Amino acid sequence: MDVRDYELDTQGVVNNSVYQNYLEHARHQFLKEMGVNFNKLHADGVDAVVHKIVLEYKRPLMGDDSFVVKSRIRQKGHVRYIFDQDIYRRPDNELMLKGVVTSVFMHDGRPIRPPEEVVNALAEFRENSNKEN
Repeated sequence: MDVRDYELDTQGVVNNSVYQNYLEHARHQFLKEMGVNFNKLHADGVDAVVHKIVLEYKRPLMGDDSFVVKSRIRQKGHVRYIFDQDIYRRPDNELMLKGVVTSVFMHDGRPIRPPEEVVNALAEFRENSNKEN
């Protein structure tokens, strides 16, 4: 992705709140590549929601910077998924931010076990990732 001018604050760096948008977009793309469709889940009455976010800012992104978000996912307990997400500036690959995002699946306002399609997609993703390494 590229930093857009309107994301900068008075100091000329990306505003701290914008990083959450970057991470969310990357999570949605990541899950989409795994075959998880948020719109379909919602239509079925299931929503994936953010429970907690921890961000550790290392260095600021600035105007004209390009970057990549690297995402990893792991299950914690029965209802939580943890996304470890790091932002690296391109082309020097300098670590700019470390993020840990905890999400849960909800139905009727209550946490639930992830739907079978999500569990299967994650298992298939892990299997394919292990084959590549």
